[in-house]
Amino acid sequence: MNPHFCPECHRRQFLKRALLGSAALFTAPGAFAESLAATPFQTEGPFYPNELPLDTDNDLILLNDSLDPSIGEITHLSGQVFNENGSPARGVVVELWQADAKGCYIHTEGAARGEERDPNFQGYGRFLTASDGRYYFRAIRPVPYGPRTAHFHLAVNKGGKRMLTTQLYDSSQKLNKTDRILNSVEDPKARASLITDFKPLEGSQAGELTAHWNIVIGRTPEDPKSDRGRRGPGTGFRPDGKGKGKGKR
Repeated sequence: MNPHFCPECHRRQFLKRALLGSAALFTAPGAFAESLAATPFQTEGPFYPNELPLDTDNDLILLNDSLDPSIGEITHLSGQVFNENGSPARGVVVELWQADAKGCYIHTEGAARGEERDPNFQGYGRFLTASDGRYYFRAIRPVPYGPRTAHFHLAVNKGGKRMLTTQLYDSSQKLNKTDRILNSVEDPKARASLITDFKPLEGSQAGELTAHWNIVIGRTPEDPKSDRGRRGPGTGFRPDGKGKGKGKR
């Protein structure tokens, strides 16, 4: 680790730049005069944490009070959550979970074959939006594993109800063309809305990245009876190498 690099200082600097640089977007009247298309659903997959970590803040790089960061390319993911009428979604909880740099989830069955989880990686976080609908996570650049392309898992909850379950993809990945989950969205424009660029963070001496992605939620929660927010088209692959994954228990 670079002895001159202060993760906490750098995080504060990024948030300050993000607030200043995007203030016009957050406050511009009539920025969204027309209704927006809801962000497409994507399966939750089998590795939503079955036991939440003690630390569930929006910084997945540092676990609890540890000073040892997790392995991987630090990525600052930010954006806004909107309602379909274009208004910012206030007071919604955005969840993010992902595999570590070795392809392991923090789920008890989420370790990749022959790999051990990164003990310093939080693996899951959440963020409560304010009046502008803005969210922010400090995570790692997602990595591909098995047939799956690199992706973040995200969910949006409002009033204790799941409004959206989806995934976000890295535009640089060749596996995007063959990933079964991503390509389950048949409409090209809708599918493209799940993909974003990962760009170098200006001024970073540690090779950090930024990714920006806005989320649009519908008016009604996902139907728990159909379990639509928990299951979907699967990959037939589990990181632990034991065959097909199962839905959340």
